[in-house]
Amino acid sequence: MKYCLALDLVKDAALIAEYEAWHRDVWPEIKASILDSGIESMEIYRLEDRLFMIMEVSLEFSFERKAAMDAANPAVQRWEELMWKYQVAIPGGKAGEKWRLMDRIFLLNKTT
Repeated sequence: MKYCLALDLVKDAALIAEYEAWHRDVWPEIKASILDSGIESMEIYRLEDRLFMIMEVSLEFSFERKAAMDAANPAVQRWEELMWKYQVAIPGGKAGEKWRLMDRIFLLNKTT
């Protein structure tokens, strides 16, 4: 299963550079928590202040399970608090919601 999510960054070149630096050296505890949740692959792309994440997940993955794991992990909580310095919630989301799940509107592959 594949999920795509979006998030905005603060429109500040210096802060965006800092954010990218953090993501070149993600804490080992954060990488472990991502993999332990059932996320098998994660990519993040940036266009100006908009981020786009692609996650490929196992059959056992659920957003609810990931949220519960994150809430119980002090390292993840510290990381998320630090990242809010750089991130801006996309309008229309729930209170405190960062990454917003995107709807697929088109698919093309050899079998369709």
